[in-house]
Amino acid sequence: MSKAATKPNFVSTTNACKLCTPLGASLAFRGVEGGVPFLHGSQGCATYMRRYVISHFREPVDIASSALGEKNAIYGGGPNLKKGILNVMKKYEPGLVGVATTCLTETIGDDVPRYLAEFREEFGDLGLPELVNVSTPSYSGTHMDGWHGAVRALVEQLCTAKAPDARRVNILPGLVSCEDVRHLSGICRDFGIEATILPDISETLDGPALEDYVKIPSGGTPVRAIKEMSGARGTIEFGRCLPKHTGGTSLEDRFGVPNHRMGLPMGLRESDVFFETLEALSGSPRPRCYELERGRLIDAYVDGHKYVSGKRAVIYGEEDLVAGLSAFLAEIGVDVVLAGTGARNKGLEAAIAQVTDGVARMAPEVREGVDFHDIAAEAESLRPDLLVGHSKGYRYAKAWGVPLIRVGFPVHDRFGGQRIATLGYKGALSLYDRIVNAVIEKAQADCSVGYGYI
Repeated sequence: MSKAATKPNFVSTTNACKLCTPLGASLAFRGVEGGVPFLHGSQGCATYMRRYVISHFREPVDIASSALGEKNAIYGGGPNLKKGILNVMKKYEPGLVGVATTCLTETIGDDVPRYLAEFREEFGDLGLPELVNVSTPSYSGTHMDGWHGAVRALVEQLCTAKAPDARRVNILPGLVSCEDVRHLSGICRDFGIEATILPDISETLDGPALEDYVKIPSGGTPVRAIKEMSGARGTIEFGRCLPKHTGGTSLEDRFGVPNHRMGLPMGLRESDVFFETLEALSGSPRPRCYELERGRLIDAYVDGHKYVSGKRAVIYGEEDLVAGLSAFLAEIGVDVVLAGTGARNKGLEAAIAQVTDGVARMAPEVREGVDFHDIAAEAESLRPDLLVGHSKGYRYAKAWGVPLIRVGFPVHDRFGGQRIATLGYKGALSLYDRIVNAVIEKAQADCSVGYGYI
């Protein structure tokens, strides 16, 4: 199906290439120290989201709910919201409650900011946690819209005054893996600069085994650190398809914190941009260990070029992940024939053209607002050698007899999805090894001789 094709005669979504908006907000709130995500809506929303999150991260995840029913849909959910927050305070003793709305409460027009203002006035003597709210109806976007909205809400509602200038940098990484967050933190330490990563899911969604159950896992971005983001030397914000107004632009507009927006540092060139920005912000040269990582990545590109050059890939997932994958695959010689995302109007085609300019041998078909029915209808005729994306593409990879390189969220059918590394030179090398080995394994499986040395 080309861009010029007639519009299909159906409106239903078949195996969506996106997840719901409040799910993304819940993940972001989970990355704050002492944070409890709270959905203002029906109980079913929280149950569905917990299922998705737990199967990817393999961690117990609690998402509170105001548990609205038919009566509340008519008379409003304010009393349920207040009672639910009190229950969360009693059971969890949270440092922050992140309230995200759902389709139901947005449709009936619940005024959540007013409810929370009333709650603070009525129960202010109890020693309240921080209360942050974000509007996240699923019919207005994807889980990434919920994620970015929650991050912006955290910055705008907690960071309200100019903090003293400090040798610190803010990093807004987007929805990357726990392993990638840990890697970003380590890079900043090696540069000798303190980093406030928001949100920091590295421990809250990938914690150690504990002898006793902990209601709220340790880790996450401290609330104090969020309030002090206004004193940073700069903000590094990953994403070439971001909304116009984000946490990074808010800090820049209100406090003059320079916002450095760049693509996800996937592959050589995009990682170079990230490291050069850190050099400028820290005033320190790149540590030698990263020069070595960069050199090993280039060496691997040379060694593995003969296996992957000219292969054809279909990629899909969150819009900024797809742009990052396009940059990486172009520089290793893989032709992206189709790039798809469930998000709409994010400028993905322009972003891909920008990151592959002068490197890619062909421009891919770029599709926004698609589900897997759309992707499959077009991709099969494009004869891909690889699929790159999350687990929801497995049935198509199996039907076409091609490898699926799992990356992004969610990864349900493999273990360790929360530890998949993609960022920086080190993450690119790990992803490159996986791609090359998948191509080699496919060649071995298809060969009647079964070569053991390739």
